[in-house]
Amino acid sequence: MISNITLENFTLFYKVEIDFCPKINIIIGENGTGKTQLLKAAYAVSSTRQQLATSSTDNDVIKLKMTERLMKLFMPLDDKLGKLHRNGAESNAKVTTAFFNDNKLEFSFHNNSQNLVLSGEGNLSNRQAAPVYIPTKEVLSFMKGFSSLYQRFELSFDQTYQDICLSLDLPEIRADQLQEKAKWAIEEINTVVGGQFIFYGGGKVTFKSDNNEYSANIVAEGFRKVGMLARLLETGAIQPGITGTLFWDEPESNLNPKLMRMLVEILLELSRQGLQIVIATHDYVFLKWFDLLASESKGDQVKYHALYKDKENQEIKVEQADSYKSLSENAISATYSDLTKTQVKNKMGGLGQ
Repeated sequence: MISNITLENFTLFYKVEIDFCPKINIIIGENGTGKTQLLKAAYAVSSTRQQLATSSTDNDVIKLKMTERLMKLFMPLDDKLGKLHRNGAESNAKVTTAFFNDNKLEFSFHNNSQNLVLSGEGNLSNRQAAPVYIPTKEVLSFMKGFSSLYQRFELSFDQTYQDICLSLDLPEIRADQLQEKAKWAIEEINTVVGGQFIFYGGGKVTFKSDNNEYSANIVAEGFRKVGMLARLLETGAIQPGITGTLFWDEPESNLNPKLMRMLVEILLELSRQGLQIVIATHDYVFLKWFDLLASESKGDQVKYHALYKDKENQEIKVEQADSYKSLSENAISATYSDLTKTQVKNKMGGLGQ
């Protein structure tokens, strides 16, 4: 689990430090404040941490592999690592991540660097649980053949899409290894979507409902999105208390309010079982469901991280709080408040003007 990440001169960040809680972390902010970049940076370091623990190669090879990993996740202009260095910054770009087991991993580079400089503290040889990153777009509609195409050709998809396709295409874990809450979550999803996604291997996915089988492409996109979560639980790619952090970019996109509530209930339950979750979102309703459904009596912990641009120098900064209501820099809530005020004003007509 990640406990802290500090980004310095990395992409658009001057310096931002995030303290994660071990359960649910929600990153919010306007467009252009770096939510996805923060999510990918944390995922890059988490997956790097896992590769360091399982690799027996020398340090130069590790640096080369990690540089390639970062490039494939962020896809910088002209495929140059230096393009991820903040414009105008004189000192190195640096990403430092601390874990709850007291280990620390750091990589740095300059605007003309070709490879990362990698360093760490603690026992990095201990095996690190693999994280999962679910990107904004669902992938069930184009999984077939995607991984082989990605390996052979230059596609306009970052590596999070290949990673998730590989995780979804794994075989199901043994029934006796499937946790009770995972079974419950899968059943909840299948009930709401009215069927089950069937995975045949090689990326072939269909949807089965009432003994009839259909192409996954004709199923609603919101159903395909929650179907990805069900499959990740089936394969054991997500196992609370066993696997690494779940990163999810805009899980609410293309979900109706009913699906949103169900998804929040599932994520809260998975976090209660020991899964660390980091989410980036734009949606007020999705945020409000967390605010309403989280329960201290059940041990829930939801931490909010609001990214915003400083009005004076335009630097990206962060406000962090354990309560949604405690955030002052909350563009989503402010916009919703403006919407409500405009609605009231329109209904009142000229009254009070």
